[in-house]
Amino acid sequence: MFRPIGAVLAVVMVAAMFVAGPAGAAEESVTGEILDMACFIPKGAKGPAHRKCALTCAEHGMPLGVLTDDEQVYLLYPKHGKEKAFDAVKGLAGSRAVLKGKADERMGMRGFEVHSATAAE
Repeated sequence: MFRPIGAVLAVVMVAAMFVAGPAGAAEESVTGEILDMACFIPKGAKGPAHRKCALTCAEHGMPLGVLTDDEQVYLLYPKHGKEKAFDAVKGLAGSRAVLKGKADERMGMRGFEVHSATAAE
């Protein structure tokens, strides 16, 4: 005898595994300069000379990114419900930082979900 409720439940459980991703996925780490994307993309602005502007832009909510040591640029964003870690990134704008979180890419755009941020040595 076919039980539609059981079939639906099985489909939902399998779909949930794909949406949630693998259990215990390893956290990644990237090191590089925290960029003010509103100045970096059109002008290439970065480095110590741009730090004051980057901090101001971060304070005003401009998008932030990271230019990694291997010259990759990621758009930074907070983890839903864990926005405090992203607040730490704002204070590091224009400086080198170590970020822990999850890298992803969609349609050619790299992103990095920030779980923690500390100043790089």
